[in-house]
Amino acid sequence: MPTRLSPREILEKLVSFPTVSRDSNLPLIDWVSDYLASHGIDSQRHAKPAEPDLKAALFAHVGPEVDGGVILSGHTDVVPVDGQAWSSDPWVLTERDGKLYGRGSTDMKGFDALAVWAMVEAQHRGVTTPLQIALSYDEEIGCMGGKDVAEAMRAALPKAASVIVGEPTEMKAVTGHKGGLTFWVHVHGVEVHSSILHTGVSAIMYGAKLIEWANDVNAENAAATPDEIAALFDPPYTNLHVGQIQGGTAHNITAKDCEFGFGFRVVPGEDPKHWERRLMDKVAEIEAQMQAVCPEAWIEVETLFELPPLVPVQNNSAEELVRQVTGDNGVMQVSYGTEASHFQAAGYDAVVCGPSDIAIAHKPDEYIEIAQLDAGQAFMERLLERLA
Repeated sequence: MPTRLSPREILEKLVSFPTVSRDSNLPLIDWVSDYLASHGIDSQRHAKPAEPDLKAALFAHVGPEVDGGVILSGHTDVVPVDGQAWSSDPWVLTERDGKLYGRGSTDMKGFDALAVWAMVEAQHRGVTTPLQIALSYDEEIGCMGGKDVAEAMRAALPKAASVIVGEPTEMKAVTGHKGGLTFWVHVHGVEVHSSILHTGVSAIMYGAKLIEWANDVNAENAAATPDEIAALFDPPYTNLHVGQIQGGTAHNITAKDCEFGFGFRVVPGEDPKHWERRLMDKVAEIEAQMQAVCPEAWIEVETLFELPPLVPVQNNSAEELVRQVTGDNGVMQVSYGTEASHFQAAGYDAVVCGPSDIAIAHKPDEYIEIAQLDAGQAFMERLLERLA
């Protein structure tokens, strides 16, 4: 008789896999696949098209082969621990003072462990409404794997009615979040001695004009009166952000290159393409200024990813299910993005609900409170009762 592990035991195993987004998640996927198979659950994989030997998603189905089930969705990748001061090994689940420490314990292997546990329980107990699991890759670098797994599941499995994406919300229902739109900007300047700056093009100084435009737009958006949907968010507007920058070779040379990420957090109801057009219009304006000095100067813009917003909708079966199971009737939207919007775009009803607090994620000494893991298990117990 195969061993049925507890959520904590599964979490301990999942944390032991260092699935940083830059690295492979296949050892974790192998383990989950084998564990599910030991309980008679067949799983399917969707290899990442660009890196099929490095990363894969996994999905599986328990119960009758009919539409109308529930998907438990989580990502397997985690952020790096480089440069962070951890009090214990980030890849060993460690209990201290009612908390379980380890990278990904909150974001979001705690929910993944609960989802794997629930699948095995559903298999052994029997359910009349199907339960499915989706484990993705590359969420932490733009939710890029979520779109792939949502489309793969639509093609391979009976269509579920509801998707619960278990990002940390302290087991409260989140029905909307902002979208994400991120570009990599490469400003190509022309090097001259800095004493004759006016004859060359400093990529850094012209890049700074684009960054300052982001500050101006943020101030403009903050001063505007938000519409009904935007008012649900904090901040209640689309914001622009530059989080990385590099360039230049020496203090006395105009910079030949300046590169930086340029991102938008787009509120539901606004078209991400509108913000892309505004960016490209500003890029063209600054590029024209550069080329008026040196025609060979230019600005290159590469799209890194686009995540649609999760739009609050009426008659959302996933929201109704989570509210019935949790008793939570609050209104909650968040400014971070999740894979729920990819499922929504693929035609599913989706909601975000999982244990722990997003404020704990990504930090050194990331942890999940044992009480939150227990609350997640109680949620799964009630869900299984409904599915049975």
